[in-house]
Amino acid sequence: MGNALPKQFLDLAGKPVLYHTLKAFIDALPGANIILVLPIHQISYAQMVLQAFEERIDLTIVAGGETRYHSVQNGLAGLPEDSIIMVHDGVRPLVSRELILRCHQDAVIHGSAIPALTATDSMRLVQVNASIPLNRDRVRIIQTPQTFKGSVLLPAFRQPFNESFTDEASVVEAAGGTVFLTEGEKRNLKITTPEDLVIAGALINH
Repeated sequence: MGNALPKQFLDLAGKPVLYHTLKAFIDALPGANIILVLPIHQISYAQMVLQAFEERIDLTIVAGGETRYHSVQNGLAGLPEDSIIMVHDGVRPLVSRELILRCHQDAVIHGSAIPALTATDSMRLVQVNASIPLNRDRVRIIQTPQTFKGSVLLPAFRQPFNESFTDEASVVEAAGGTVFLTEGEKRNLKITTPEDLVIAGALINH
């Protein structure tokens, strides 16, 4: 982002990015148990997010780990297997109530729900000295919240870490499970660059 402040704490329409993300889940699932996982050196920044809320909110703050896998593993500690667990990127602040509820419902039915978008651009697979085209109709762009029954996700996170674990779906599949793809949303963008922040601000204002 070219900014000393971590991107989840940057200003978006007058509030920290992370405020918008948390509020989306608070509004969509009132009373849900919210666990915020942050690098240990960023936990002090959480106060600026909490102060952005007009009313007190209840959440648990947990220190992250060396990788995404270890951070999620820390956040899962103590959760019951009879729960529905949603793992979401803090820098996807435009996730809609409809997507959250759809993932929740699909996970209840199928055991998991992974939001995915059909690729609209041409895709190529880069190899050592060349690249080859891919059939974009068979490629999906994966988003969050990646949602699972606790009985599916918790046992999967008891297996040893592997470098192939890029998200929660890959962890579940490595443990022998399958995942269900549900329709994602184009506006559910992940803020990674300064341009993403501008786009997110424009969408909020619109």
